[in-house]
Amino acid sequence: MSIFTRTPHAFGTQDLLEGNSPDASPDAISRPLSTTAHQALGLLRIAFGLTFLWAFFDKLFGLGYSTKSGDSWLNGGSPTSGFLKFGAEGPLKSFYNGIGGNPWLDALFMASLLALGVALTFGIGMRLAGIGGAVLYLLMWTVALPPANNPILDEHVLGAITVAVLALTSSGNTWGMGKMWANSTLAKRFPILR
Repeated sequence: MSIFTRTPHAFGTQDLLEGNSPDASPDAISRPLSTTAHQALGLLRIAFGLTFLWAFFDKLFGLGYSTKSGDSWLNGGSPTSGFLKFGAEGPLKSFYNGIGGNPWLDALFMASLLALGVALTFGIGMRLAGIGGAVLYLLMWTVALPPANNPILDEHVLGAITVAVLALTSSGNTWGMGKMWANSTLAKRFPILR
């Protein structure tokens, strides 16, 4: 049976197993996401959240991956110094070299990693996580311009787009606490916190 003669329905795992493609009709874009799509977005959200949490704990304790124990934030190391002082390239190099390693920036960066990690992992505060994550990724993108492997795009731009999509698709509701959080008094009073 051709995909163009099938009865429209949500595309899911069974379609993938049967080798079918999603309905290509103009109405396909207005249909709600399938359960499988929501699960994929939920998994992507959790993966991004754990990535931020890992970066936070590695820089805090120096777990020996990207941060050695002696260079941890708790041992007096700077989580921003290396990237901003030695990784900066391009038109903003002197700016980033100048602010790298400042205690206020270290604290702001670490707070951002923790907040984004918690929000994305648990699916709470997704609006702020989408905005904050996109801003953080785009700022990191500006540290080394142009990117090494492409004149415009790199993983930072893709990360910014991804966290925005995660926020816009209510991904916190699947395998997360998004619905419960949205019904909290705080989120109802301040909708930006949903």
